[in-house]
Amino acid sequence: MIPPRLAPLLDQFDFACERLSGRMAGPVMDSGDGTETRVGPMTDAEYFWEPVPDCWSVRRRTSGPGVRATLLAGQGDWGRDAAGYPHPWPPPFTTLAWRLSHLTEMLTLRADHTAGSRTLTRDDHPVTGDAAGAVAAFDAAAGAWRKALLSVDDTALDTVGYCTYPHGSDAEEPFIDIVWWVNQEVLHHGAEIAMLRDLYRERG
Repeated sequence: MIPPRLAPLLDQFDFACERLSGRMAGPVMDSGDGTETRVGPMTDAEYFWEPVPDCWSVRRRTSGPGVRATLLAGQGDWGRDAAGYPHPWPPPFTTLAWRLSHLTEMLTLRADHTAGSRTLTRDDHPVTGDAAGAVAAFDAAAGAWRKALLSVDDTALDTVGYCTYPHGSDAEEPFIDIVWWVNQEVLHHGAEIAMLRDLYRERG
């Protein structure tokens, strides 16, 4: 049984992920009021589009990091622009590819550190170099996090440090607060990704 306190958060997560996946891949998306609108799948050109100079993005590892980045995070032939602490200020503008990669990594690692091996790091997470692959990776990551949530009971929701994700406040927060935080990550990055799609379409 899903703990009663978790149920509305899980419903919100499911809705946010469904909207974001539809917004990226089509063929239809829900505008939020129940109206379905046709939308084309995200292209590689959109995925890598830099609306302003010196964006942080996803890059081939052989190209090296972008401006103000000091490394390419992740595993494989592609990496995501990153820098150690202190991060650059003001923060670099990030592409759709960067935002989607960040969101996918967070969901994957938090799922692992909640109900998996509790060992995965950013260096283990593959970074995807094409739009279709990135959307599929997001869907898989969202599914992994959802599966992890279905494994918890009411006691776990109150347990501080139940998730051992090493890049957030998980060690200091009750797990239910982490669940809430993951939802807002999907909601706000999902809104950013949708806006970038709109801007790309209207770029003139």
